[in-house]
Amino acid sequence: MKLTLLFREYCSLCHRMRDRLHVFQTAYGFDLDIIDIDDFPDLEQQYNEKVPVLLHGAHEICHWHLDEAALLAYLGQAGGTAGRGT
Repeated sequence: MKLTLLFREYCSLCHRMRDRLHVFQTAYGFDLDIIDIDDFPDLEQQYNEKVPVLLHGAHEICHWHLDEAALLAYLGQAGGTAGRGT
């Protein structure tokens, strides 16, 4: 499974979410792409005020703060696909 974190380098909330995600990444084996939305005008327009945003494909798992319950529920729904690059 590959999750995406929409991120800004100067954003302290972004750094906090990224750092907290590493614990879950180690435990659950998902890949994490980190995308600086300021490099992508379409993403910046869509998510500007919500950053940081954690996504799986087009599905938004959470924004602003890591919602651990939502992440765990989503990982549980994904079941055995974690770590398989889906």
